[in-house]
Amino acid sequence: QVQLVESGGGSVQAGGSLRLSCAVSGYTSRRKCMGWFRQAPGTEREGVASIYDYSGITDYADSVKGRFTISQDRAKNTVYLQMNGLKPEDTAMYYCAASGLSYCSGEGADFGYWGQGTQVTVSS
Repeated sequence: QVQLVESGGGSVQAGGSLRLSCAVSGYTSRRKCMGWFRQAPGTEREGVASIYDYSGITDYADSVKGRFTISQDRAKNTVYLQMNGLKPEDTAMYYCAASGLSYCSGEGADFGYWGQGTQVTVSS
């Protein structure tokens, strides 16, 4: 079955960097969208970044543009989220998700597969 396993979360000070990884198994089609979402306590889930496997086209939330970079290693079937210039407001649980749609919608409801999440905490 499809499994998504995130890793790389942790605690950093403001201005620091982290790289999240999402290892995908059981889902080898390249016609899929991979997304990173986050959710802080008491807030709604937010789409952070996405990449369409086949085309490599990426998209970002305005709040992370210029600081976060999503990338993929097809050989390893792994998606990454490089986070630089972290801010306290980036503190959240980060989730990796996969969608079989032919485009990246950015809507969590369109993603049928989710990882368990990895916590990112940024202190000021």
